[in-house]
This record gives sequence, structure tokens and C-alpha cells, in this order.
Amino acid sequence: MSTNPGAKTGPTELSRSRGGQRQSTSPTLSGIEFNRNPSEAYTWLRAHAPAHKLELTATTWTWLLTRYDDVRAGLQDSRLSKRPAMASPQWHKVPLGLPADLRESLLAQMSNEDGETHLRLRRACAAAFSSGRQRSLNTQVDTLAGVLIDQLQGQPTADLVADFAYPLSIAAIANLIGIPQQLLHRLSQSAQVIAEGGVPLATTLAATDELEAVCAEVLDLHAHHPSEGLTADLLAQIDAGTLSRHEAVANLFVMVVAGHETTTSAIASAILALLAHPHDKARAHAEPSYLTAVIEETLRLQAPIQNATWRFVTEPLTLAGQPMNPGDPVLLSLLAANRDPDIFPDPDQFRPGRTGRHLAFGGGPHVCIGAAMARAHAATAVSMVLDRLPSLQLAVPESQLEWWPNGITRGLTHLPVLIDRR
Repeated sequence: MSTNPGAKTGPTELSRSRGGQRQSTSPTLSGIEFNRNPSEAYTWLRAHAPAHKLELTATTWTWLLTRYDDVRAGLQDSRLSKRPAMASPQWHKVPLGLPADLRESLLAQMSNEDGETHLRLRRACAAAFSSGRQRSLNTQVDTLAGVLIDQLQGQPTADLVADFAYPLSIAAIANLIGIPQQLLHRLSQSAQVIAEGGVPLATTLAATDELEAVCAEVLDLHAHHPSEGLTADLLAQIDAGTLSRHEAVANLFVMVVAGHETTTSAIASAILALLAHPHDKARAHAEPSYLTAVIEETLRLQAPIQNATWRFVTEPLTLAGQPMNPGDPVLLSLLAANRDPDIFPDPDQFRPGRTGRHLAFGGGPHVCIGAAMARAHAATAVSMVLDRLPSLQLAVPESQLEWWPNGITRGLTHLPVLIDRR
């Protein structure tokens, strides 16, 4: 699962010659056009600056790695710490990542730790992702997907992000955690602000406050009314003295944000890909195994986590040919790695069934703990759309669709469709 989804990449300039041809200068890595189609920029970076010094603000920068082999190696490299305490003073002075104010109460989660502490926090949540728990959750997701499709049928149009992918994903993670219905609306609103990004810092901080408060309330509710699920698992470990309350709240927080955004993105992106490729749509409807290949190709091409969350250099080293110093921040671009032509021929083409292992869920010790859940829920959701909305069409040209203005996560802001009511 991802963390720090509030981080943004700052602009660099792409100059043009008088004839309008692009020159070999570093490309723009933000904005609507980059978010819609980042491949040209990443192609340039892989060729000319595989370890690119990306300016985030006037005083802060990060190394951005874009080649598959470098990114895969970086995910495994113990010299790249996940602990914000290892970052340079300059990085700490600027509100980057989540929580933007680096509050202690939310830093104590698995994606911000290394070694034994990371393993302890990851194991604290592992039971929630067991096969038995997931089978029960998958049944709930299937039922809810049917309810949401029922609500769409009979309508001329819909937004399959707002009306389907998002409510399905947030409800699934709420069920995993054990968040009661009366808190779901508060959780949903704040989680969406944090995941999508592109809002003023004060708005992000307010959403962070609210979501942290909801997670604390959930913990207290379960303490007074024992139940099953992830929150119950965490409470048992608090009672056993192996987990602190801060750690429990922080891990609930990151599960909410990361747990719903990857699934929302995968569902919407897969539906878009199939609407743009009718032959693949027909085959995915007829062959469940091909639908699995569609989900994997969607994850590769539109990685929900476009940049793996922050890492910090702990000793002098060289990555992608670039010397780096302790405290230097590093972003590993999973999206760029997944479009590396050395690994995936014609990488911008949608080709389910490719060989090659994509890095959409990261790798190494911090590989996404909810990867199997995201895959299963995306497959369930897309299968139901294919079964029950067979005449679905895009309501606008694909070129008009927009993507989250977020430097860590990637997903469609909206997916407007036409629904055949026959």
C-alpha cells in the first residue's frame, strides 16, 4: 500500500526551439498534460537523466529514478531508509508527503519504518489479509458492487469513479477495518481529499485531522464493543504490549488512504482500457482468465502508485550512475519503470498477457500488503460491469479525461459514461 499521497512533484521547464521542436532539456513533470500522458517525459528521463534531480519547491528537491532495473534495485536497497527522520533538514522544512506536518501520531506506521520495527508493524496487520478474511470480504464486495450497479441501471449517464469505483473501494476498506456506518461519510470525504491531492495545504491538514480523529474513534468503539477485523487485531496487540496506541491509529490511517486509492484507480483504469479496446472487452467478458490479464496490464500501464513513497539515503552511494549523499530524498517511479521499453516492448500499448513482471505494487520488504486484495476487488468490480452494463460507452473523448494531480498516486478523477437503458 502507498503512503504520503499528498506529495506533489514540482515543475521543471521544457524549452522549445523557435520551430516548435522540443529540445533536450528536462521535461515538465506536473500539470494536466503530464498527468494525462507522462510517457514522453519518462522516455526522456530514462535516456538522459535516469537519476533526475527534480525540484519540488524553491528550496527542496528529490532524486527521481525511472529505469526499471534501477527502480527494482532501489526497492530492495537497505541503504534507502523509509524513516522520515533520516531525511535532510531541507526536506523537513517543506510540507511534503503525508502527514504534511510530520505529526508524530501518524508517522508510526509500517511504511515509515525499516527493519524489525517495520516487520512488527506489518505483522500487526497481516491477519486481516489472510485468505479466510479475504474470502469473506470478497463476498461483501460482490454484494455491494451489485447494489451500486442496480443504482446505475436505468440512468442515462454515470460517473464510474464517483458512482461506482470510489464508493465500492472505500466501503471495502471500511469493512476490512471495521468502521461503522455512522462514521463512513466522514471517513470517505477526508480520505478522498488526501488521496486525490491538488488542494491547498490547509485543506489537506484539515482532512488529515478529521481522518485521524475517525481512526481514533474507531479504535475506541472497538475497545468498548469487541468485534472481529483489523481493529480488533490491533487492540489485542495493544493489550499485549506489542503495539502502541499511536501505532494502531497510524496504521489504521494509512490502511484507509492507501487501501482504497489503489483499488479505485485499478477499477476505473481497467474499465477505461476496455472501453477503448472493444476486442479486449469482449474477450474479458467471455474469459475470466483474460480478465485477470487485463487487470495486470492495467496495473502496469496505469500504476496506481506512480512513485513509490519517500526513501532517504543513509550513506554515500551511487544510484543510476549518480552519487548521492546521506539525507537525500529519493522517489522510485514505478510508472516510469513499468513503461521501460527494455522490459516491456511497445510499453505504451495496452497488451494483456505480456511477459515481464511489473512493479505496480512496489517490491522488497515494503511491497504492498494489500496487493492481492486490490487485484481481487478490481476483478470483481470490472467483471460485474461487463456482465450488467454491456452497452457502456465513454461519454466524452478519452483525451478529455483528467488524472489526479498527485505526485505519488495515479487515478482518474472522473469516468463519465453513457448507459444503455434497454
